Amino acid sequence: MKQIVQFSIAIGIVLLTTIRVSAQSQEEIMPPVLPEFSAIIKTGKISLDWISGFRDVKEIGVQRSLDSVINFSTIGYANKDTRGTFQDSKPLPGTNYYRLLVVFNNGRFFYSKTILAQTDSSFRADMKLQYADIKDAAKGMRGKEQENKEPERVVWHPSNYIYTTADGNVNIRLPEAPKKHYSIKFYESNGAFIFDIEKVKAPFLVLEKAIFLHAGWFNFELFEDGKLKEKWNFFIPLNYKM
Repeated sequence: MKQIVQFSIAIGIVLLTTIRVSAQSQEEIMPPVLPEFSAIIKTGKISLDWISGFRDVKEIGVQRSLDSVINFSTIGYANKDTRGTFQDSKPLPGTNYYRLLVVFNNGRFFYSKTILAQTDSSFRADMKLQYADIKDAAKGMRGKEQENKEPERVVWHPSNYIYTTADGNVNIRLPEAPKKHYSIKFYESNGAFIFDIEKVKAPFLVLEKAIFLHAGWFNFELFEDGKLKEKWNFFIPLNYKM
């Protein structure tokens, strides 16, 4: 009888330990283990995160590319701790692919898997900024003299293809991008050229607001197979909704 009681207590302890571990795992989602890692688009940066169990590591280089196949270049070096992190504070326009180059003290090395930076799931990417959301912010950014000269944009609506969302980033949604050739040119509100995307390869991608360097109105031209599909604008507010 005593042995049965002791056995029951032991089972209870194991169950309580399992429940606690399970609860902790639900509260904190650990990053992937090398050679896999995560690349998440966050406010103004792209954050890389991983777990490494390797020893005698000399250096971990972070490499970035726009096409995931060639033209990878090293943009910095990460810490060699078990929990590895790196922040790309100046992501490129368009899609950003990353891989890690892990070099050991004995000269051996390997490449991690190639990862496409993904939007932070905590952001509501479907929440387009409407005119009601931005008119007060736009007024606040203009001086009185400029406000008197510039007519108020009373008839404005977000594009269905290129628009700003609640996190302040610029979303590009082109479901037929893999089948058709889309290109985009971006301009300042005064018409000065900023940059272009020669070919949009993914049906959906996010441009970090930091790429545009400041808040305000921006213009764009969207081309489909060389023909102008849409010419419109979007607004990046100074204070983003998080």
